[in-house]
Amino acid sequence: MLSRFKKRWKEPFGYRDVLNIGLPLVVSLGSTTAMEFTDRIFLSNYSLISIAAALPAAMVHLVFLLFALGISAYSSVFIAQYYGACKCEKIGSVVWQAIYFCCFAWIFLAALVLVAEPFFAFVGHAPEVQREEVTYFSILTMGSGFALIANAIGCFYTGLGKTRPNMVVNIIAVVINIPLDYMLINGVWIFPEMGIAGAALATVSSWAMQLVMYSLLVFKRENDVIYNVISAWRFNKTLFLRMMRYGVPSGANNFFDVFAFTVFIMVVGQLGETELAASNIVLSINSLAFLPVIGLHITASILVGQAMGKKNVDQATVAAHSVLHVALLWMGTFGAIFLLFPYELTALFKPADVSFVEFAQIQSMCQVLLAYVAFFCMQDAVALIFFGSLKGAGDTMYVMWAIAFCAIFCLGVPIMIGRFVFDAGLHALWAMLLVYVCILALAAYSRFRTGKWKTIELM
Repeated sequence: MLSRFKKRWKEPFGYRDVLNIGLPLVVSLGSTTAMEFTDRIFLSNYSLISIAAALPAAMVHLVFLLFALGISAYSSVFIAQYYGACKCEKIGSVVWQAIYFCCFAWIFLAALVLVAEPFFAFVGHAPEVQREEVTYFSILTMGSGFALIANAIGCFYTGLGKTRPNMVVNIIAVVINIPLDYMLINGVWIFPEMGIAGAALATVSSWAMQLVMYSLLVFKRENDVIYNVISAWRFNKTLFLRMMRYGVPSGANNFFDVFAFTVFIMVVGQLGETELAASNIVLSINSLAFLPVIGLHITASILVGQAMGKKNVDQATVAAHSVLHVALLWMGTFGAIFLLFPYELTALFKPADVSFVEFAQIQSMCQVLLAYVAFFCMQDAVALIFFGSLKGAGDTMYVMWAIAFCAIFCLGVPIMIGRFVFDAGLHALWAMLLVYVCILALAAYSRFRTGKWKTIELM
């Protein structure tokens, strides 16, 4: 066993390469998790209505943001394959095409402010929750362009497999965001008390700082000499359309996956504020485990992309399984924590305007819901890593259709029928979510095993 571990550690695309690329990405996504986690702790301590409104509004925003991010972020796979094929002079143009797409997407996202009020009125949460949902959603949407362009520029380092700058930028963003968040929500120092609007403004401010930092790091003369990051600024229609061909399905799978979770949150919100708050708290806690594994999902795409750029399918397979082993260890650890310390974790979210007796009811719900999360953690890891590996090979159409089908017919339709036809309760809805994640894992694993991804020519 130990000898097998040592062999997998030392070989190309083994555990050492996974950690060299993946650990900074895990820390980067972990810092984002810390930012969102503390946002929700501050909001939950500020008001029960605020924490009830924050996650639904954030999820609706993420449906559109992650669609655009999925398209632009696929530039990292192009960069990885060009880098693996020793065609570094083409990388700068990839970065710029991603930036141009993000500028178009920013206009679309900002326009969503016009439909915020009628949309959240249609969802039908309590009026006081609706008002805060509209405020939070509108501010995040208007500032989304900073996040999009920053991510597009950051993909330069991700695609090269040099992910430490991404880690540093994200950590600095957290250092800026957390105190700013606290001050804007609660009205500390020179800032007025802004509640949920303050949380959104703090997030947008951190996105803007990320954009500034990435721009200073990437657009330097020494990078231009090797990668043409400055001189290749012109719009390249052929490359842009090829990136859209593979990137749009990647963005669409993000859209359908987050859309399914958003529908789930909206339907749970129909049960009542207590059920919605409990679900929001548990999903916020789950983000501690889930979002860092997105870093490993990206790592799988990059390592498989680099191996495919070298035309080495065997190394691509080794890379996928190496990342999977690390992800399973991570998720398994957090699953155990969720089972062993449910009350300690949920106690962080006690609102100031809720009594201990009322919050004890929420905690009791959270304990059972955390058990559901602990159960599907491992399946989540399998789905994320194998889908990431398929995307790295260019098999984005399958990933899109698999996630779209599962999101609609394995989660969206069942929970709508369950809730509005059969009057399903909280635990029945969560059981449907668990089944959905298991089906996603099976869809990802079975496709990877077929090997159809091995013959795709991305470049």
